[in-house]
Amino acid sequence: MAELMLFRQNPDGRDVELSGSTVALEVELQRRVEAGLEQMLGIQFVASEYATGPWHRGRIDTLGLDENGSPVVIEFKKGSDSGVLSQAVSYMAWLESAHHEFEALVRKVLGAEAAESVDWRRPRMVCIAAGFSHHDRVAVQRVPERIDLVRYRVFEGGLLSLLLVDSSPGVPSTVSRRRRERNAVVEDSPTDPAGPSPTGGGLVPECLRGLFAEVDEALTAWGEIEVAVLRHYIAYRRLVNVASVLFRPKHQVILVYLRLDPDTVVLEEGFTRDMRGVGHLGTGDLEVRLASAADLEKAAPLIQRAFEAA
Repeated sequence: MAELMLFRQNPDGRDVELSGSTVALEVELQRRVEAGLEQMLGIQFVASEYATGPWHRGRIDTLGLDENGSPVVIEFKKGSDSGVLSQAVSYMAWLESAHHEFEALVRKVLGAEAAESVDWRRPRMVCIAAGFSHHDRVAVQRVPERIDLVRYRVFEGGLLSLLLVDSSPGVPSTVSRRRRERNAVVEDSPTDPAGPSPTGGGLVPECLRGLFAEVDEALTAWGEIEVAVLRHYIAYRRLVNVASVLFRPKHQVILVYLRLDPDTVVLEEGFTRDMRGVGHLGTGDLEVRLASAADLEKAAPLIQRAFEAA
């Protein structure tokens, strides 16, 4: 099990390890994460303590919509719970049967545009707990659902840590007939759970495939990275999207949007751009334009900063 260690530097210059603990009440953790849901997990809040009805007989801690348009169920455990995966699978089964109900909630809370953009191919479960057993981590790789196991700790001074300890990309769900008809003008791109193929699941134009192979290698060189081939872009993520890749074949350019504060970057016209307040596909506040291997080499320090901060 991965361990996160935090240290505080004393006035004498010595480092002292901070001792992490768990919350006294589960609801403390739930309310804190819900309050910072977008910043912590890249998820927009939709509902809390949502009843799943008489058949499923459950109450989902938190419902949300992530930055890629995927429905998300979040379950909190103040300690370790051997039943967390069975509960996760049960709630994902409810979600699969409740498309209209979930979209109605999204429409009410986030608006019609968000409801229309819900992507049912990649529903997601996030389990946040004090710990997970070895059996949990083995089992999560065997289930077809997309599940993230996240361990939390609280520290003095109001510090909260969230650590992704295991993740299953899952098997993409079949898009409903209604959704397929609505998006008939857009060709669905298959998702390879192990990452994009050399052609990006059909999303990458022929003229950019060579450059994309190098970009993909640069973006997956930072440890455990989930790669999701979506309708319009490819997302590289840990707990949140760190980079989004789009293609502009007319200009033979690859656009990479990084989760990086543009104020910390010396912007260069035609190469980097501040995208805050500018609508665009994908996620990330810093746009990097790549037209050659030399551009990618110049972008390498920015990519490194984005992944090291994630």
